[in-house]
Amino acid sequence: MADAVRPAPSDGRPRWQPAVAPLVVLAAGAAGAAYLWGTDPHEPGHLLPQCPFRVVTGLLCPACGGTRMVYDLMHGHFAAAWLDNRALLLAAPFALALWGRWTVEGLRGRTWAPRIAPWAQALILLTAVAWTVLRNIV
Repeated sequence: MADAVRPAPSDGRPRWQPAVAPLVVLAAGAAGAAYLWGTDPHEPGHLLPQCPFRVVTGLLCPACGGTRMVYDLMHGHFAAAWLDNRALLLAAPFALALWGRWTVEGLRGRTWAPRIAPWAQALILLTAVAWTVLRNIV
């Protein structure tokens, strides 16, 4: 996986501008986590969105259980998080590492976008499809 790191354009924009997007993602995630901290998604009667795929088909999508998983992780219930969504739990460290790199490069004044080889994209897609099928038949 080759990375694309480019210096920020020197058109008079502030050097920190490439960091705005990852920092906004951080702020949105923190706001969502703050709400989720006091809202148990295992119980009904909250303002958390439902999975549109599940609403339409009645089946679990690859990310179904992600909200419950994050809630359980924040409250130290690691076994429950594993049961909520194993694939997403295993993928989370990679997503956090990508976000971290994006943030660091942005703070250095550079834009960054990961380049994922086509075979890796296909592998990710096939894994998501296999996970969806597996969790709906078991």
